[in-house]
Amino acid sequence: MSTTTPMTARQVAAAVASGETTAAAVVDRCLERIAAHDGSLGAFCGTFAARARRTAAAIDDRIRAGETPGPLAGVPIANKDTLLVAGERATAGSRMLAKFTAPYTASSLTRLERHDAVLIGRTNMDEFGMGSTTESSSCQRTYNPFGRGLVPGGSSGGSAAAVAADLCPLAIGSDTGGSVRQPAALCGVTGLKPTYGRVSRYGLIAYASSLDCVGAIARTAEDLALWLDSAGGNDPADATTLPPEGPTSTLLPALARRDDLRGLRLGIAAELNGPDIDPQVLASTTAAVDRLRELGAELVTCTVPTARHAVPAYYLLATAEASSNLARYDGVHYGFRHRSDRERPGDSHRRMTTDTRSQGFGPEVQLRILLGTFATSIGYSDRFYERARLARRAVRRDFARAFAGCDAIVCPTSPTPAPRFGEHADDPLQRYRWDALTVPASLAGIPALSMPVAPTPDGRPVGLQVMTPHGHDERALQIAHVFQQHTDHHLRRPRLADEGER
Repeated sequence: MSTTTPMTARQVAAAVASGETTAAAVVDRCLERIAAHDGSLGAFCGTFAARARRTAAAIDDRIRAGETPGPLAGVPIANKDTLLVAGERATAGSRMLAKFTAPYTASSLTRLERHDAVLIGRTNMDEFGMGSTTESSSCQRTYNPFGRGLVPGGSSGGSAAAVAADLCPLAIGSDTGGSVRQPAALCGVTGLKPTYGRVSRYGLIAYASSLDCVGAIARTAEDLALWLDSAGGNDPADATTLPPEGPTSTLLPALARRDDLRGLRLGIAAELNGPDIDPQVLASTTAAVDRLRELGAELVTCTVPTARHAVPAYYLLATAEASSNLARYDGVHYGFRHRSDRERPGDSHRRMTTDTRSQGFGPEVQLRILLGTFATSIGYSDRFYERARLARRAVRRDFARAFAGCDAIVCPTSPTPAPRFGEHADDPLQRYRWDALTVPASLAGIPALSMPVAPTPDGRPVGLQVMTPHGHDERALQIAHVFQQHTDHHLRRPRLADEGER
């Protein structure tokens, strides 16, 4: 582990605002580290170097003119390649969108820029967010900074790897069934999926619209609170965002009000801490829970019985929505179009669309589209899709009942530490079970955070997940913040293969 502690987003913003450094210097350092080290990591699909330098120069000019900058002054932020940035590529990790240039910037990123953040580049991901290892990307392979043979998790694997390797202090992802939390856990950083609707999805390339959330990955819960204060809020362009009278931007003050966990009850659900979890992971998260108790929390037992149905319900609902959302990629309106030497005027539209989708979508995306189309087809909808909807309702109900007796529920984020590339490649059901601990919160629409705890004996990161009631994002952040004030697991940084000795 490096003895050099990376600067957090808050530290960067404070240094820029005080004149200790400049936004231009921060951006240059970030771009230099990406150029020096990302060749062996594959976290970034591309950088916005010219755009970032222009933005940084404008921030510095305003500071020199006596203006007070925003709370994210000069902070370089990477975004997952599924969020649009005007004038830049946005591929969603797919050949289907390999040449697509975004016509506008996603609302959540626009808000960050208004708070003087600097968008630095786009990070690699599983194609259309479908995967848990970032291996399904059509762009490149992304490696876990803690071991080149280890996957970084997914689908926001590029964002997690970028923060873990100190290529940027903050990276945006999207979380449908755990795509922010799981890679954050496997890469030893902190990741947040906010309450569904707290951050606008406008400008996010859709996977499953009723589940998709814009989330973020950073080294500390404090940085995530800063991000959510800046990015969250009602958006007229997204009807699913919470109304204006919803939660207000008071997250950083809420964190400052706590230095212990006295008065909080943490629920331990047997369904989420069972025998299917790797013993090393369970030992590490159990020790972390004991530490939370030492910090003042009361541990109570609770139950979420329908959690055992979450994985099949999630994959039926998510794939059903994906089959609808991805129907727009037909080779006609935009995106990739397969052209054959045999194509003649009058050839059927159906043949062209079939060839386009067969060539443009990867195997995992095709598999999920087929599953979703089958689940919603005549004769099978009642048997599969409708039952999955009922299961989702039951999961929400069980979480509501559990939270009646506790303030938060804690469990491991991933049932295993980072697997090796190709592990279980021939067993998609095993890969889907990696989501067993994250999809329940996604189905319920509640906030969930993953924070790093003690690693396994062989050095692989482990994450503890904190889930709180709908709208209580600040509570999950408070718990993580207090924990991080008394531990240093979140400061652990790998020595990159091409860094040498420090």
